[in-house]
Formats: sequence, C-alpha cells, structure tokens
Amino acid sequence: MRTTARPPAGLSGPVLAAAVWFGALAAAPSAYAAGDFEPLEITPSTVAPGGTVTVNSAACGKEGHGTGDAQSLGAGEFKAAPGTHKDVVVGRFKVPKDTKPGNYGIGVLCDNGTEATGDLVVRSHGARPIGHVKTGTGGSVGPDTTQIAAGVAVLAAAAAGGTWRLRRRASGAQGS
Repeated sequence: MRTTARPPAGLSGPVLAAAVWFGALAAAPSAYAAGDFEPLEITPSTVAPGGTVTVNSAACGKEGHGTGDAQSLGAGEFKAAPGTHKDVVVGRFKVPKDTKPGNYGIGVLCDNGTEATGDLVVRSHGARPIGHVKTGTGGSVGPDTTQIAAGVAVLAAAAAGGTWRLRRRASGAQGS
C-alpha cells in the first residue's frame, strides 16, 4: 500500500520551502572547494610598517612560479618562486613605512592561472594587539550570539530537510 509523503509536523508552505532551500545550500560545495582561490600563508600575519613579510602557497604547483600583488598597501608586485620545498612557492616584500594600520588583501597569481589570496594586518608602530583578536582558530573571542543563532537555524533547517527527504524516500516516493 502506497502512502502519501507528508512533511514533518509543523513544516508547511514557506517554512518547508526554506528548510529545503537551506538543506540544499548546506549540501552545495563552496566556490573555494571548487578551486577558484587557494590559501596564501602570510608570515607574520600582523606586522608593523617597515616589516618584512613572507608568503607561501602550494597553488602554483611543483616548481611553479607566480607574481605577487601587495599593491593594496603600497608595496607593489613581488616574485614568487619555488622555495626549499619545490611544491611551494615563496615570495617576500617589505611593508612601506608610511602604511596606515588596517587589513590588506595580498595575492599571488601563478603562471598556471591559479590565484592564492590571504589577508595581512598592519598595526601601528610599536603597537601590540590588545584584547580579543579574531584569528579564525577559535578560543580568543567571546561568542557572537547572532552568528550562533544563524548557524543553529541553518543546521535545524538542513536537518529538517534531510529528515523530510529520508521519510519521503522510505515511503516509496523516490520517482516523483
């Protein structure tokens, strides 16, 4: 006997549509995963004006080369070439002494067409970071309740969409 597939209790109309959309969104690969941009490791990630910065990435491939772009902070272009490890390109540039404190995007365009990007933080002369620093590795910043609520909503919607899909499949409604 075939039964009619029904959404989970409490999910109907716009709520069901949102749950399915968020479920599909959660399952979709990101642009980063598709390989549009590769990470650029920047050392140090925070520097004072006048400091030297080293960048490296595996984006250019074995024994690859590239051209770095630090024009956002006034340092111009720099060369990226194989370093000690032949599968990683390395480049260096000096932060101009008159660079204002802030976040700056740094990039390397490889000869193979791949682009690697990263962020550099320039701090004022002699200043050390005070307070919480958002490094992306966790532990140094208190919870952001807005981001937590949004994450919980997305996960709940994805779970509801997945449950609905599994129940539909289990009821024999695969072909429609």
